[in-house]
Amino acid sequence: MNSDCGELWSICDVMEDLLKAKGEEFGIPELRRFSDHQKMLADPELDAVIICTPNFNHFQIAKDAIESRKPFALEKPVALDSGEAAVLRDMLKADPLPHMICFSYRYIPAVRYARYLIKQRKLGKIRHIYSQYLQSWAIGEDFPLVWRFRKQLTGSGALGDLGSHMLDLTRFLVGDTSRVFSQTGTIIKERNLPGGTGKGVVDVDDYCHILGELDDGISYSMSISRFAYGRGNYQRMELYGSEGALIYRLEDTDSLYVRFAAEEDQDFRKVDIPEAFRVSQIQAFCNLINGKGDGLDASMEDGYVNQLAIDAIIAAAESGRWVAIDL
Repeated sequence: MNSDCGELWSICDVMEDLLKAKGEEFGIPELRRFSDHQKMLADPELDAVIICTPNFNHFQIAKDAIESRKPFALEKPVALDSGEAAVLRDMLKADPLPHMICFSYRYIPAVRYARYLIKQRKLGKIRHIYSQYLQSWAIGEDFPLVWRFRKQLTGSGALGDLGSHMLDLTRFLVGDTSRVFSQTGTIIKERNLPGGTGKGVVDVDDYCHILGELDDGISYSMSISRFAYGRGNYQRMELYGSEGALIYRLEDTDSLYVRFAAEEDQDFRKVDIPEAFRVSQIQAFCNLINGKGDGLDASMEDGYVNQLAIDAIIAAAESGRWVAIDL
């Protein structure tokens, strides 16, 4: 880790074998290996925590971290629904504490530079946003019923896992979603239980297609899937405005493709990312804890708004209607 971040002090996991293996891997003494997160949070030597558990644990562990006054980084989505997210947001409003929601693609250099170009009005008035986040790891029918396929443990499927990132990128780059329409589906409806003890029902989405509208009338579409054959971690956004356009691809973290009227571009051209837009997420967390954040980290407010959008997308898919998002 960067020297600004100190040292990895303690770890916590309910799986004894994994806790032991990781403790040995990272040189954590046994007395600082915990199976109970509350006991870990009670350690006065612990300065901050990173919460990267399955989704159903996010709310309680984050709540306990807030009550223990431990700065934290929390994986997304922040909770199982917007009700839980609202509780965390209100707690932090009442008693602020340094924290970060791990929308990791905010730290991609190309994304940060795209935000800068948009703020500089290089695209003029933005009209459309088209985005995709496609993976293929769930295609195999033999892949077991892990927690990501169970609504009780994850809240939603590909939508919360992948779509939450695209919703946050849309908000980070452009603005808030005002209403959504969506279609979701589950392709493999039953999977083998871990350990081979039978089959269980998949009750979350394998894919999600979303139409959305931002507050000022900007229209967007998103395609989210775990069943996109041949895709490992494919992420792409195209933004079109009245005076320009840009294309971001995760494969090209150090470049963007742009076409600007003001520069009389005749076609899309590749632009490299200036050094000022490069930042490490873990270093950003350390900066935040030390009061040196750059203001671009995702907060619990961002996590709450993201969860509102996820809830609305689920409601839209279930009702077959447009659903408004009331911020």
